Amino acid sequence: MAPLSHFTQNNGVSIHYLDSGGSSPLTPVLICPGLSETAAEYEDLIAYLAPRRCVVLSFRGRGQSGTPLSGYDLGDHVSDIEAVVRTSGLEHFHLYAYSRGVSYALGYLQQHGDRVQSVIVQDYPAQHKAMTEEWAEDYIHNYLIPYERMNYIRSEAVWGIQKESHQIPFEYPVDQAALVLRGLLEGSLLDDEDVQHYTRMAKRITVEDFEHSGHDIRSAERDKLFDVIQTFLSRNDE
Repeated sequence: MAPLSHFTQNNGVSIHYLDSGGSSPLTPVLICPGLSETAAEYEDLIAYLAPRRCVVLSFRGRGQSGTPLSGYDLGDHVSDIEAVVRTSGLEHFHLYAYSRGVSYALGYLQQHGDRVQSVIVQDYPAQHKAMTEEWAEDYIHNYLIPYERMNYIRSEAVWGIQKESHQIPFEYPVDQAALVLRGLLEGSLLDDEDVQHYTRMAKRITVEDFEHSGHDIRSAERDKLFDVIQTFLSRNDE
């Protein structure tokens, strides 16, 4: 069964999310997509993890969510997660995030760790990055436009992220079991120093390398990625 589409309001911004629902005793998963990704792009993972309940959101400026004129720093994105958790009725869950979504998830974890059973971070360091004007121009004109992804994230959101984001390193202790997923090829955003940073934050940590992947592990090694996620979740259910 396909996940159901829902909307919640976050201070006047409409946030879209998908919820597979169900009555499985397995601990649910909340998914935080990457920078230009939408909730719909995770339907294959949701189907793979069935019957486990999965909830995945489209952050502001992405997919079917609203695009405010401002409000694109870390706290704004964390509040999108908070709104979905509140409306969906999630009480305790695994937290999985990819790329830029990792910084939003880590911001949420820092404030609401009591709700999180375990955390999975995929190919992104433990920091919220400030972005340059050159990055925004390059991202729009050399990625979003040629790869026809302007409907996935609006240019207003890209520029909002560039103008409003501040550099924030995460240094807090993570008590939950943690899984770090990283590609080993060119394009990966996690180097050895970044992995060591995670090992200092989390005592119960597993690092899984993907030797045939850069940053986009799902495109290169989807079967292995989904299996690793499934295995980790099963080992760390309540």
